[in-house]
Amino acid sequence: MPDNDVRQTRRVAFSSFLGSAVEFYDFLLYGAAASLVFNQLFFTRLTPLAGTLASFATLAIGYLARPLGGIVFGHFGDRLGRKSMLMITMSLMGLASFCIGLLPTYDTIGLWAPTLLVVLRLIQGVAVGGEWGGAALMAFEHAPARRRGLAASFANMGGPAGSVLATTMLAAFSALPEDAFLSWGWRVPFLFSVVLLAIGLFVRLRVAESPAFQEAARRAATAPEKEEVPLLAVLRRHPKNITLAALGGSAPILVQSLLATFMLTYAMDAGYDRSTVLAAQTASAALHILTIPAYAALSDRVGRKPVMIGGAIGSAIAAYPLFALVDSGSVTALYVAYVIGNPLLQAAMYGPMAAFVSEMFGTRARYTGASLGYQLATTLGGGLAPLAATALLAGAGDGKDATPVVLFLAGACLLSAVAVALTRETNRSDLEDATFPAPVASAEASRRRTS
Repeated sequence: MPDNDVRQTRRVAFSSFLGSAVEFYDFLLYGAAASLVFNQLFFTRLTPLAGTLASFATLAIGYLARPLGGIVFGHFGDRLGRKSMLMITMSLMGLASFCIGLLPTYDTIGLWAPTLLVVLRLIQGVAVGGEWGGAALMAFEHAPARRRGLAASFANMGGPAGSVLATTMLAAFSALPEDAFLSWGWRVPFLFSVVLLAIGLFVRLRVAESPAFQEAARRAATAPEKEEVPLLAVLRRHPKNITLAALGGSAPILVQSLLATFMLTYAMDAGYDRSTVLAAQTASAALHILTIPAYAALSDRVGRKPVMIGGAIGSAIAAYPLFALVDSGSVTALYVAYVIGNPLLQAAMYGPMAAFVSEMFGTRARYTGASLGYQLATTLGGGLAPLAATALLAGAGDGKDATPVVLFLAGACLLSAVAVALTRETNRSDLEDATFPAPVASAEASRRRTS
């Protein structure tokens, strides 16, 4: 590969990492705040448990909006290019997060407070739904075939990087006296989003459009026949791929979501103080940044399927020990639980996931197909997981028996393992796709074929 191409590939990979880190900082910051403060500020008329459920419900709304963002930005990303869509999604996310930091609480404006919170969370969901596909594909399509998994994983590395930054910021301000933290301290990390937005946009302006997209667009422009709409092409020709991508990708998102949100509340109820739990989460996320590309690089060598299936089965086996470690009350055990859960097990599923999903679709429908598959996985695994886990825990007698949550986690991981096993191995597949999505024949072309 020429030196200029190598530099551009590295720049694109860094841009994907940084852009995803900024987006997920905003998105995951909301999840941590939903666990710690939103139930006290925006749902004050409810009981503590009902307030937590309502807070997690607003968290789920953002995940439910992600497939919509994947469809909308996927369509235009497949038609107009990856880079321009990424500029829009980052701007939407940063501005929505900044506005959350300015929101009045329920005591100030009543029902308008949770209503506006839901609207801004919807905007966040749409933005991050369009972000992931573009960020992953920019790195994926710039990379040589033997390193596609590693390159695409830079977008996934942005998740834990954003989590480290989000939890570090929130932990720092949560050390304030309780009144100060609830009054203004929680707002500062959200307002800081505008600084990250400026940095992210500056870096993204310097990267080139995906060469695979440019070549596919050139072929489409000279083709005598009209292309199908990307969404219709994906749904008509590859519904199985969408289903398997969603199910296969749901477990890593579920594990990540439970550890990032539900486990905060669960561990605090088990006797840990807030700063300790946030510190454990931050330490595991920092290690996570390193293990994601390691597993992705391994999948370039041995295949996506064995790495992801191994991580899913390992997570199912570890479900009970993870909660037992947290229930022990030991700070060391808490750290061990977070390290096993995310950097060691979840990363094995999550590291290869970007390439695994992207390789299921051709270039002219890849943004749409990969985004839709991944965002459906996040809706199943991330949006509903904290809400379902909280409801299961609340229904388990005294609300302290985690057995239903353990079974829920283990079952989801085994389902993902089965879904991945049903796919074909793609780590050596050819990305050239002149026939996908298949063109819609023009009337004139149809007459020529039938005459």
